[in-house]
Amino acid sequence: MSQPDKISPGPAYLDYSATSPLLPCVRARLHELIDLDYGNASALHSLGQFAKGIIEEARAEVARLINADPEEIIFTSGGSESNNTVTNIFSGQKIAVSTIEHPSVLEPAKAHANKIMLIPVNRDGRVDPVDIPPDADLVSVMLANNELGTLEPIRDIVKRCKTSKTYVHTDATQALGKIHIDVKDLDVDYLTISAHKIGGPIGIGALYIKKGSPFRPLIIGGHQENKRRAGTSNTLLIAGFGVAAKHVREQKTYRTYAEKIKPLRDQLRLRILAEIPYSSANTPEQGCLPNILNMSFRAAEGESIQLYLDAAGITISTGSACASGDLAPSHVLMAIRNDAEVAHSSIRFSLGLDTTEQDINKVMEVLPKIITYLQNISTINLGESHDK
Repeated sequence: MSQPDKISPGPAYLDYSATSPLLPCVRARLHELIDLDYGNASALHSLGQFAKGIIEEARAEVARLINADPEEIIFTSGGSESNNTVTNIFSGQKIAVSTIEHPSVLEPAKAHANKIMLIPVNRDGRVDPVDIPPDADLVSVMLANNELGTLEPIRDIVKRCKTSKTYVHTDATQALGKIHIDVKDLDVDYLTISAHKIGGPIGIGALYIKKGSPFRPLIIGGHQENKRRAGTSNTLLIAGFGVAAKHVREQKTYRTYAEKIKPLRDQLRLRILAEIPYSSANTPEQGCLPNILNMSFRAAEGESIQLYLDAAGITISTGSACASGDLAPSHVLMAIRNDAEVAHSSIRFSLGLDTTEQDINKVMEVLPKIITYLQNISTINLGESHDK
C-alpha cells in the first residue's frame, strides 16, 4: 500500500485537554486591559487599587465557579505550581498519590515526602478507596485523569480519610468546566484548577485551600495573596481567568459537554472500534469525562499517528502534553495495562465546546488509512494473539 496522501488542511482541533483556545470574551477583556493604565496591585495609589479591584473581582468569579469563598482562593502560575504548593506543605511527611497522577504531583511528592506511598488503580484507571493508606498525612488523587478521562471517587476517598484525619488534595485541572465542581460537596482540603483548560489565558491557575487546612507558601519574599504566594500579581492573566470562570458558570458548560460533546466522543469511539482493525479503547465507557477518548492501535506508533493526522489538519495528542518528547511509555497506560506496546500505540482525542460532527467525520476519513499504512510497514505480526 502506498503512503496515505496529505489531505487539504482544514483544522479539526481535538486537543482541548492540552489547552483550549481563548474564549472571545476573554480575548476582549485582555485587549481592553492592555489599553488601560493600571498599577501594581500592592500599591496604595489609585492605579494600584484599580488593579487590586480587578484581581478581587476575578477571585470572586473563580470562587463562585467551584462554590468556594474568595479568601479560600490563591492565584498561581498554573496547575503545576498549585500542585507543587500542596506537596510542599507536607514536606517531610507521608504523602500518598495514585500511580496515574500528573507529573506535577508525582515528582514533587517524591521530592518532598519523608515517605511516598503509591495508590494502585484498576484497569479503568480508578482508585479503590480501600487502598488509601490510613497513615498518610496527605492523599492526592486527581478528580479526572488527563490521559484517560477517568473520574475518581473523591467523595468516598475523603470519607475514608476523615477517619484517619488525613488531608485530601485533588487536581481538578481537567475536570473544570466539563463536570460540575462543588468544593463543599467534594469536601476536599485542597483543589487545583487552571485557566487555560476552560478558555482562559495560559500561565495562570488557582489553588483552593479549605479554611483551617495547613498551609505553607511555596514562593516566599512578599505579602501578596495574603502572604500565601509572593510575587507581583499578574493582573492581566488573573482578569482573564475571572472572565473565563464567569463564562463557564453562567453558560453551565458542563451541561453542553454532557448533551453535545459526549455523544460526539461516543460516536468517535464506536466508529474507530468498528472501522479500524486491532484498535482498542483505554478510556472506560462509563465514569469518565465527556470529552476525552484514549485509543490504542496495535502495530501503529502513537507519535507517527499524531504526525500524519497533523499533516491532515487534525490536532490530537499522544497523551499528556507535559510529557511530549519523553520516549518512555505513558506511566498512566502502563499502570492500567502494563503493556509498553499498547502504551506506545495510544493517542488521545480531547473534544471541546466547538467540536462538531464534521470534525469526527474528518478524523474517520483519514485515520483508517493512516493506521493501515503504519501497520503494513510495522515489524509486529498482527496475526499473533494480543490482549486488547
